[in-house]
Amino acid sequence: MMFVRTAGERDLEEIRALLVETWHATYDAIYGAAKVTEITEEWHSVARLKVRLTEPNSEFLVADDGEALAGMAFAKTEGEAVKLRQLYVRPAMQGRGIGGMLLDEIEGCFPEANRIVLEVEPANERAVAFYIAQGFVRTGTVTDCGRQGSGIAAAVYERPIRWAE
Repeated sequence: MMFVRTAGERDLEEIRALLVETWHATYDAIYGAAKVTEITEEWHSVARLKVRLTEPNSEFLVADDGEALAGMAFAKTEGEAVKLRQLYVRPAMQGRGIGGMLLDEIEGCFPEANRIVLEVEPANERAVAFYIAQGFVRTGTVTDCGRQGSGIAAAVYERPIRWAE
């Protein structure tokens, strides 16, 4: 039985391991393993993840079956929009509805928001297909996905918050 809950400090090592595993499985073929390692060392360190636990106007969730974490999501409000910064599901657990569970829970955490926005690597076809199936539409592109100066281009997708329609 999978359930979604707020992430805590005790989860950070396992969240980091989940992110490293998922990033290598997803992005090695796109960016190369060395670049993925460099990104995960910087973006997914326990110290960086720990800061997210206390960021204002944010929600940091994990999908947990009681034995292991299957997925994670982090989002933050920006005006009337929820910016989905991260949503990852372990490769072996993908296709089981876990991403949808995390997305639904994120949506419910921000009653003041009217839309949800995210950035996704266009070459990550599985993620793009997931978001389109969830009702997202492409609205633009960015040149610095993840952080200022990253040089990583991404497609921007958004949709109205379902209960706000």
